[in-house]
Amino acid sequence: MPETAGIPDFNSPVAEHARKDFPLLDADRTVAEALDRIRREGVGERVIYFFAVDSDKRLVGVLPTRRLLTAPLETPLREIMVRRVIAIPATASVLDACEFFVLYKFFAFPVIDEQRRVVGVIDVSLFAEEMLGERDEQPRPVTPVRDDVFEVLGFHLEQIRGASPWRVFRFRFPWLLVTVAAGTICAILAGAFEATLARSLMVAFFLTMVLGLNESVSAQSMSVTIQMLRSAPVTWSWFATALRRELMTAILLGLSCGSVVAAIVWFWRSDLRSAGAIGGSIALSLVTACLFGLGVPSLLHRLKLDPKIAAGPITLALADICALVLYFTAAHIVLR
Repeated sequence: MPETAGIPDFNSPVAEHARKDFPLLDADRTVAEALDRIRREGVGERVIYFFAVDSDKRLVGVLPTRRLLTAPLETPLREIMVRRVIAIPATASVLDACEFFVLYKFFAFPVIDEQRRVVGVIDVSLFAEEMLGERDEQPRPVTPVRDDVFEVLGFHLEQIRGASPWRVFRFRFPWLLVTVAAGTICAILAGAFEATLARSLMVAFFLTMVLGLNESVSAQSMSVTIQMLRSAPVTWSWFATALRRELMTAILLGLSCGSVVAAIVWFWRSDLRSAGAIGGSIALSLVTACLFGLGVPSLLHRLKLDPKIAAGPITLALADICALVLYFTAAHIVLR
C-alpha cells in the first residue's frame, strides 16, 4: 500500500490504496505447504490475514493466523479456513472502505474484482495514524486492543459526510417515536388499572420511583453492554456468558432495591401488603430491566444497527412497559 502524507482522498478507488505484498494460499494445500509458501514469499502488511483461493484464484476463505499456526501440518486448509469472507469490491471508494471498517471492526479486508479474484488488501492503518494524530517515527502495528481506531474512524466518517441538521433529524427522530409509543402504552395501562390506583393511593405514590429505578438500571446495563460490544463479537457463547453475569447482577439489584423500598413503605404506612406488592414488583421489574439492557444492544449490534442511537429509546420503552405491567398486576392481585 502506498504511504500517504495525509488522509487519503475518500472519493478515490480503494484499489489504488490496496497492498500487493501478500501471499495467496491454495485452499487445496495443507498447512505445512502454506507455511512453506509464507516463508518463501514473506509477509509485507502490518495486519496479517491470510486468504485462501481455489484453482481459479477466486477467494474462498480466510485463514486466522492462530488456526494456521496451531493446526496439524497435514491438515488441509479447507478444513480450518473461515468460508464466510467479507470483501470490498475493487470498484468501491475509500469512503466505502471506511464504512466496512466501522461496521465490521475488522483490521483488514481483501479487495476483489468481479470474478472474486483478490487484487489487493486494504488495512485500517491507511486511516488510523492521521485520524488518531499518531505520526511516530516507527510505525506501530494496529492491535485489537485499540478500539479507539474504529470509534475515531466512525466519527471522522460522519464529519466527512457533512450531515446536515435535517439529515441528523431524520436519523434520530424515528427512534424517539418509540418513546412516544411507549408513553402512550403506559398511559393506557394506567387507565386500565384506574380502579386499583383509586383503591390504594400508595401505588400512585411510588409509581415515579418504579419507573425511575427501571430506567436507571436499564441505562446502566445498556451502557456496560455497549462498552463490551466494542471489543467482543456477538456470538451465542458470548451472549450466554454475558447473560449469566447480568442475570446474577440483576437479581442482586432487584432484591436490594425491592427490600429498601418495601422497608420504606412499611415504616411509612405500616402496610405489609402494600410493602410486599411494591417491593416485590420492583425486584422483578429490575431483573427485566437489566435483561433488556443486555439484550437490545446485543440484538441491534448483531443486526448491524447502531446501538448507541437506537438502543436507548427501545430499551427504556420496553423496561417502562414491563415495569408497569408487573407493578399494576402485583398491586391488583395483592391489594384488591
